Amino acid sequence: MSHEWLKKRQTRYTAYVAVYVVVILAVLTAVNFLANRYDKSWDSTANKQFSLAGQTIKVVKGLNRDVHIAYFDDTSRFPQARDLLDRYSALSPKLHVDYLDPVKKPQQAKAAGFRRDVNILVNSGLRTEEAKTLTEEEITGALIRSLKSGERNACFVSGSGEHSIDDTDRSGYSAIKDALEHNNYKTRTVSLLAAAPSAPPADAKAGAAPPPPAPGKPEVPRDCTVLIAGGPQHDYIQPETDAIKAYVEGGGHALFLMDPALSIGRTQTDENTTLAALFQSWGVTLHKDLALDTSGIGQVFGLGPEVPLVTNYESHPIVRDLKEVATAFPLSRTLDTKNGEKTTVEKLFATGENSFATTNLGSGSIRIDPKKDKKGPLTLAAAGTYNGTAPGRFVVVGSSMWAGNSFIRFNGNRDLFLNMINWLTADEDLISIRPKAPEDRPLNITAQKMNLVFWLSIVIFPLAVVGFGMATWWKRR
Repeated sequence: MSHEWLKKRQTRYTAYVAVYVVVILAVLTAVNFLANRYDKSWDSTANKQFSLAGQTIKVVKGLNRDVHIAYFDDTSRFPQARDLLDRYSALSPKLHVDYLDPVKKPQQAKAAGFRRDVNILVNSGLRTEEAKTLTEEEITGALIRSLKSGERNACFVSGSGEHSIDDTDRSGYSAIKDALEHNNYKTRTVSLLAAAPSAPPADAKAGAAPPPPAPGKPEVPRDCTVLIAGGPQHDYIQPETDAIKAYVEGGGHALFLMDPALSIGRTQTDENTTLAALFQSWGVTLHKDLALDTSGIGQVFGLGPEVPLVTNYESHPIVRDLKEVATAFPLSRTLDTKNGEKTTVEKLFATGENSFATTNLGSGSIRIDPKKDKKGPLTLAAAGTYNGTAPGRFVVVGSSMWAGNSFIRFNGNRDLFLNMINWLTADEDLISIRPKAPEDRPLNITAQKMNLVFWLSIVIFPLAVVGFGMATWWKRR
C-alpha cells in the first residue's frame, strides 16, 4: 500500500514539475516574442543621450521613399554602430541599414560607394551624403541633405555693422553659419549697396556700341533662399530698405534680428528708422526700450536681468515644439503686433510677468521704475506672411546676441534659430528639437571628499556589516 502511495505521489510530483517547466517555457517564449516585436527602452540620462531627437523621428517617420544607410568598418565594430543605426531602421520600413566590411566584402562595399576616407553614406536616391562621425547629429544632418535637393542659400546682410559669419568670437555668427551649412544651406554675405546691373535698352540697335552702364538700384540677389539681417548697428539707407521690401513682398523670406538703440560707452546702436517704418507697415512695431527679467530665474543659469529667459511660447509652428525648453535673449527690445493690410502677423513668445521694459537706454546701469516702465509679459518676437502674388515670409526678433556664438548653444536657442529658417523657407517638416552632441559630465571630487568616500566604502560600511553579523551570532548562540 505504501509502495503504491509513494509511486502515485512521485507521479504527481513529476506531473507538477512537468507542468511548471511547460508554463515557464511558455512564459519565456511569450516574453521573447513580445520583446522582439515591441522593442521598447527607457532612457534615464539627463540629456536623453540614448533617445533619438524629435527631428530625427519626424524626418525618418515621414520618409516617402526608400533610404539606404551604408556603414563601412571592421566587423568587430558593427555592434557599436547597431546601437544607434538600428534605432533609425526601427522607425520606418523605408529606411535600410547595411553593415559592410570593406576587407571581407570589397565588391559590395565598392558598389555602395565606399572610399577610404568615408565610414557612413546616406543615399535617398536623390543624392548621396556623407556622415562624418557615428553620431545622431551627423547622420540626421546627412539624411536631411540627401532628401533636400536643389541649392539653398542663406544670405547675411553686411555693410551696416551686422554680426559676421566668419567671426569666431563671442559675438560672431560662425556657429550659426556651421549649423546652416550642416542643414544643406550655403552661406555668404551680401551687400545691399552693391548696384544691380541694369538691362540694355530694348530698342538698342544690333551691333551698335552699348551705352555706358547706368547705375542699378540695390536689390537682394535672386538666388537667396533666405535673407538674414543680423543686428545692424547703423541705419539702412532708404534704397537698402526698399530692396528688402521688394524682396519680401515679391515672395522672399527674411529674418530680422534687431537690437535696441543702446548708447553705452563706445557702443552705439542706431534706431534704424527706415527698417522700423517698413516693419510698421507690415504690422510689427519696434519699441525703443530694453526688456529686463526680474524673476530671478535666470540666476540659475548665471544670467542677469538684462537677459530675459523665455519658457512660454505661442502655438505658431516655429515654437510649437519648444514646450518647457528655455531660450535666452540678451539685450532685447520689445515689440507689438497686428495684422496689416496685406499681412498676417503672429506673436512667437514673450517674457514672464515678472519683467519690465525700461526706456532708460543711455545709462550703463540698470534702473527700473515700476510706475513708469511697462510690466510683462513683453513680446520679443513675431512672424508674419505678406499675402502678395507669391506669399513672402518674415520673422522679427528684438535681439541679435541670442544667435551669437556665446548664446546659440544655450538650451533651445539653436533649435529656435533653425526652426525660424525652416519656417521661412517652407520646410515645416524639419521644425523640431534637433539632435545634440553627447554631453560631457565629468565628476569633480575634492581630496577631502575622496577621503570620505574611502573611509565609508572601504572601512566603515564593511566593519558595520561584520559587526552586525557578530552581534546576531552572539545573540543566537
